[in-house]
Amino acid sequence: MGIYEELVARGLVAQVTSEDEVSKLLNNGEGVFYIGYDATADSLHVGHYLTLATMSRLQKAGNKPIVLIGGGTTMVGDPSGRDDMRKVMTRETIAYNSECFRKQMSKFLDFGEGGAIMVDNADWLLDLNYIQFLREVGIHFSVNKMLAARCYETRLEKGLSFFELNYMLMQAYDFLVLHDKHGANMQCGGDDQWSNILAGTELIRKKLDHDAHGLTFSLLTTSEGKKMGKTQAGAVWLDPNKTSPYEFFQYWRNVEDADVIRCLKMLTFVSLEEIAEQYEGLEGSELNKAKERLAFELTKTVHGEEEAQKALDVSRSVFGGGAVHADMPTKTITAADFDGDAIGILDLLTKTAIAPSKSEARRLVQQGGILVNDKKVEAIEEVVAKDAFAEGYIVVKKGKKNFFKVELQ
Repeated sequence: MGIYEELVARGLVAQVTSEDEVSKLLNNGEGVFYIGYDATADSLHVGHYLTLATMSRLQKAGNKPIVLIGGGTTMVGDPSGRDDMRKVMTRETIAYNSECFRKQMSKFLDFGEGGAIMVDNADWLLDLNYIQFLREVGIHFSVNKMLAARCYETRLEKGLSFFELNYMLMQAYDFLVLHDKHGANMQCGGDDQWSNILAGTELIRKKLDHDAHGLTFSLLTTSEGKKMGKTQAGAVWLDPNKTSPYEFFQYWRNVEDADVIRCLKMLTFVSLEEIAEQYEGLEGSELNKAKERLAFELTKTVHGEEEAQKALDVSRSVFGGGAVHADMPTKTITAADFDGDAIGILDLLTKTAIAPSKSEARRLVQQGGILVNDKKVEAIEEVVAKDAFAEGYIVVKKGKKNFFKVELQ
């Protein structure tokens, strides 16, 4: 099985410009492909994981990845799938975020000699002559065709700015520059980027009469069609200071039964044969074996095997009803947070960020989703006495699968 056929078998391929040509390039290790990342935060998140892991697969098969940091396009903002305009960022913030990306991507890609390269489209976009750009690039685009593209659909309902309309032209121009300077013959990305990728292949054909290709990956969604990578507390980050290795592990350990085999195939490097032999066909509680393997493999890739093993041990200790583990996620409160000798349960949940807001804390309690030291909290008026912290901490369980050690300092 070639690498292209493996991508298909894993459910990763969504759309491709020419399957015969693309499969030939990738299977022969002749793909010089790029994926763009707009540096809108100082960390990558779970939504990026699929493209990073797939880039790694392709590099290991002999193909050359180009990571394009959107230092220029980030200053405009991709309207794809947005119902509002992205925040305009400074050059300094973008540069800092880009360096954070490189460190995290190094866990997936080999940036050594002859390996993956990282480039920044600010190097050619920020100094563009606008009139020259319109004459050389803009002339090849039909506004009617652009407005029909799926990536503008949501923004058209709210009001698409001319500022954002330029994004497709700039992304197409990126492909043209990378094709000319680095021999890029393929652009890859999430399936929501299909229109932008086609714009690049068309621009190269019209300007240079060269063939260029596009390949999009299936979006990482649940069986219900919702994007993965979000929790009630926000995004699941690859930065351990934003999402701890244990929280990262637990996110994957808690995926729905209907999603675990698909995630194993799409996100891990476990062979398809092993997945079929050991995990497909499992039902009920037996699926926990597949969930543990999924969480362990992804945590190992992002945070290292030691942290993955530690998270696995904590998870088994907590869910097995064992003693409080030293590496259990820990929250803290102080004596100043108390009203006399007690603290209201809603205050406890929000001050420790176990619940992001009072309304969410209230909902959790009313639905029976909060336990303190294995005792269900029955009412929002309940309080936790200081005496409960006789050992220096209490254990708060949120829902079925989230445990926290709350220490009194």
